[in-house]
Amino acid sequence: MNRLALKQLNKAYQQDALETSVYGASPVGLIVMLYEGAITALRKAQGEIKQNNFIEKGRLIGKGLDIINGLDTALNLEKGGEVTANLRDLYQYMMHRLSMANLKNDLDILDEVVGLLETLMSAWKQLDKAQGGSERVGQV
Repeated sequence: MNRLALKQLNKAYQQDALETSVYGASPVGLIVMLYEGAITALRKAQGEIKQNNFIEKGRLIGKGLDIINGLDTALNLEKGGEVTANLRDLYQYMMHRLSMANLKNDLDILDEVVGLLETLMSAWKQLDKAQGGSERVGQV
């Protein structure tokens, strides 16, 4: 098999594995997957900054911003009360910081946001486990 065919098969397999994980995940598990996606994108953006590949860095930070914005948009302030309002403030803060990281090519800001996402993801993982959620979360 040639390289292009192998690459296409690998991509198709990854897409199928992702779809299976999404369909098998609990609602909280889906949130965990979104956090994982944002963290992965931002870690890759750090590597692109180190390699002076600023176009790809911008795309990856944009991906992280899109995910965090989606999480923010999904919040229900009427039902969630103070906790949800605090989470919204944190998402807004992270989006602001990511914009600054993108402008300044700042690895430390990316570390800060990744750390916040990892802390939040840990809490969501515990909630998912307590609710008997998907065991596949974290394996995508």
